[in-house]
Amino acid sequence: MLKTNISKYFAEEVSESYKEEIDYAIKHGIIENNHSISLLNPGNRFMNAYIERSDKETEEFLAEEQAAFLNQPINYLKQHINEFIYMESDWFHMIQIESICLEVDDVFGTYEAILGLKLQKKYESVIKTFLENELVGERKVSLMFNQTDGLWDFNFALNNIEGFTDELTLAETMTLVYQFLFKLIESVEA
Repeated sequence: MLKTNISKYFAEEVSESYKEEIDYAIKHGIIENNHSISLLNPGNRFMNAYIERSDKETEEFLAEEQAAFLNQPINYLKQHINEFIYMESDWFHMIQIESICLEVDDVFGTYEAILGLKLQKKYESVIKTFLENELVGERKVSLMFNQTDGLWDFNFALNNIEGFTDELTLAETMTLVYQFLFKLIESVEA
């Protein structure tokens, strides 16, 4: 999974990358510790992402957004409670997902990430243990294996990720979510 994806990624002789991938590659002997790979700014990871806004109730498409939209504070979602943000990124394939939706839960007022996690059902206990250990506060998680799609329907409150505040930008929030999911996939692989 992750090791295969990162091995393929570094086999392309990249000259710059992000901290998570570099640290993982060194730890697993994919690249040498004395590598000459430059560290990229984590805030730029999703600058090539496909981003759209839609209506939560009708799922009607509202607009496609450019990368500059990610500079909005996450509280954009509270100010536009009827909307959700849908994102696709090439980086998501590294961590076994295709897309992420972000929204505010109408009942609890928490920021939510909604995604499909491409992991086998046999990893259920590892996933649950990771979530129990890594999420802070009153955990708000929905994790259900979808037999039809063969993936986990996974929703969790961003408020429960250490370091999350509603003062983050969408880009910073997505970086935090990516790092969280990267650690999840790494723990499943271990």
